[in-house]
Amino acid sequence: MKVQSTTTQQDDHFLISNYDYKSTNIEKNGDKYIAKPQITNFKFKTDTRIPKVGVMLVGWGGNNGTTLTGGILANKFNITWNSRRGTHQPNFYGSLTQSSVIKIGTCNTEEVFVPFKDVLPMVNPCDIVFGGWDISSLNLADAMSRAQVVEYDLQQKLRPYLEKLDFIAANQGDRADNVIPGNNKLEHLNIIRKNIADFKQQNNLDKVILLWTANTERFCVEDPNIHGTAEKLLKSIESSHPEISASTIFACAACLEGCSFINGSPQNTIVPGVIELAEKAGVFVAGDDFKTGQTKFKTCLVEYLVGAGIKPKAIISYNHLGNNDGKNLSQESCFKSKERSKKTCVDDILESNKVLYPTEEELNIDHTIVIKYCPETGDSKKAMDEYIAEIFLGGRQTFAVYNVCEDSLLAAPLIMDLLLLCELFERIQFSKDSSEYQRFDTVLSWLSYLMKAPKSESGITTINSLSRQRAMLENLVKVCAGLTIDDNLRLEVRYGASRFQQ
Repeated sequence: MKVQSTTTQQDDHFLISNYDYKSTNIEKNGDKYIAKPQITNFKFKTDTRIPKVGVMLVGWGGNNGTTLTGGILANKFNITWNSRRGTHQPNFYGSLTQSSVIKIGTCNTEEVFVPFKDVLPMVNPCDIVFGGWDISSLNLADAMSRAQVVEYDLQQKLRPYLEKLDFIAANQGDRADNVIPGNNKLEHLNIIRKNIADFKQQNNLDKVILLWTANTERFCVEDPNIHGTAEKLLKSIESSHPEISASTIFACAACLEGCSFINGSPQNTIVPGVIELAEKAGVFVAGDDFKTGQTKFKTCLVEYLVGAGIKPKAIISYNHLGNNDGKNLSQESCFKSKERSKKTCVDDILESNKVLYPTEEELNIDHTIVIKYCPETGDSKKAMDEYIAEIFLGGRQTFAVYNVCEDSLLAAPLIMDLLLLCELFERIQFSKDSSEYQRFDTVLSWLSYLMKAPKSESGITTINSLSRQRAMLENLVKVCAGLTIDDNLRLEVRYGASRFQQ
């Protein structure tokens, strides 16, 4: 795809697009609103050179880590496998970047779509170099067998590739036989930093991204005197303070080594001190908690109801699962972390409609989360939801939904998207009204489509609407490429190509 436009410039290294952002400023005068449309000029500069990227996964030997690594290797070497349903070809289904498409315009009256990954230059997932930590010393092939996610025939064909991949020791867990010894958190931090530096050097990498896909931790008791600044956080690590979590140590190590960090679990890893460290290092942090199945569906359904003027009154969400994540969530402190990310995902959607919810009290709908550990279900998470909504003249509408999610097969391509998009955004800078070019905010809220409880910079409203999150990502890459954002009016189609061109 090539964009021919007076608003774009491209050379061997950079693509620069000029974009007039149209917004509407609202002033409130008593009970009336005054709308003032305005235009702000932005320039987006994308480095089109593809780097050599390494990824270090915390929890590499878990269900997600083994499934992601095995899936990418199957695609890289075009490994086919058999099951009782026949012969299977590798693919990247479930990946936003690799398997979804974006509308780029119309050819006469026909809409034209291209793969997401083809709009801007992106890293090929098959070129990523993987490494990471795990609490278990099993090689990756045996770890995949233990996970019981990937089909047996594919496991056997992947074994020669996976057996060669070794873990670095991690520092937590009940099946741990591969941990960093001792309780000295500063020593742990320094060991992890050395692991990152060695991995980057040994593989001749341009950059490294860290991602937490290990178990959910309990929420730490956040204290401004411990977590509030980078200096206080590092001093608290030095004193091995009990409210410094393992995931926060990994996040600090990433920032100090100049690597972006993504938190795939719901706990409060990305405390203010981590954000300050990331800002000083010029890297991104993103979180929290992978959004794979039930929560995606929940935000879609609630958005549909509220958008249709129907008032959700209660949401009851029940899950049972049997993988190690389920086992970990059977602990009350860890469950509370997950409960928080699952319950807050519809708040802003409800708050947007003051007709349905005119008071704060009415926003407190019955929203119940239940998660049970049932080993026999394995990685196939069962989710049963009931939605009760008020309709015309006091009537009720009830939706009962049963959803079976193969958890890690949904999570793996999502993790890949997080890594690829994070890397892409590291190559994008923007300028507002001819100011100096700068990077996006340190907390990478652009990735909210992929997160249950998306983190954002202080003062920036969190958006949980799935359609708006998807449109935000799509529009950003289109703007950076010099394409027009689609407002869905389709005037060129409605009034005919010849008429429109006149």
